[in-house]
Order: sequence, then structure tokens, then C-alpha cells
Amino acid sequence: MREEAYMKKAFQLAKIAAELGEVPVGAVVVRRSTGEIIGRGYNRREYDKNPLVHAELIAINEASKRLGGWRLIGCDLYVTLEPCPMCAGAMINSRVERVIFGAYDSKAGSCGSVTDLFLLPYNHRPELIGGVMQEECSQILSDFFKKLRYKK
Repeated sequence: MREEAYMKKAFQLAKIAAELGEVPVGAVVVRRSTGEIIGRGYNRREYDKNPLVHAELIAINEASKRLGGWRLIGCDLYVTLEPCPMCAGAMINSRVERVIFGAYDSKAGSCGSVTDLFLLPYNHRPELIGGVMQEECSQILSDFFKKLRYKK
């Protein structure tokens, strides 16, 4: 399954985030025509002390620089956790074609769990696929937060 192969790449980035003490979320942007990964990101909020450096935004930024423009038409974004409102908004605004995520987020998920921003009448609506490698993506988050609780 093509979705799972790219989600595995995002999952590897989530592992890097966990090793750095960040919430383990990873993302990749893929150019559909070539299958090439043109953007990668993992959470860096604690490291950069910046609330804006979510995995998705880093990957979108890198992909935009690589393509030389802000429109990511013909690109898919794979992320290990359902996007928050900020990231879902960035996906709408960057014209990502499809968003594929792993774990659902009952606290901040804005692609179906808490709300679905992609259903609102914006000028662009990415296609959505949720639950790819859901078990693995949920487990790395559970393990991370369990470890955090025991450290306190």
C-alpha cells in the first residue's frame, strides 16, 4: 500500500522528535507525479521554543521552498497525527491535494475528531484519509506521554 510506505517515512521522523523530547509527530510532503518526498518535518516546539513549528508546517515550508512557490498542487501530506486547526488551515491554504494521517486526536484533531475544517466552504478542500498505521502512530504517542508522566 502506497499510503503505508510514506507513512513509515513520517513515522521515522516522529521517532526523531521523541528522541529530542518533542511530541512524536512526523510529516512528509510527496509530489504525486514523481512519488518524491519534497518536504519533511517533525515537531520542534520545545527545541525552538516556538508554537508554530509543528511537523506539518515544517514539511509544508520545505516543500514550498523546493517547488519555488506556495501552492502545493499535486502534492500529498502524510502526518502521523490528525492535524490541529493551525496545520489544517495551512493545508487548505497551501492547496495540498490529499492529507493522510495516522492517529486520531480527540483533543485537537481538526480533520474529523473535534471538528472537520475540510468540510467548511473554503476555496480548497483536501481529500482526507485517516487511520493509516493508526496503531503504531497511536502507540508512539501513548509511550511518549506515559514516559513524561513517570518523569514528574
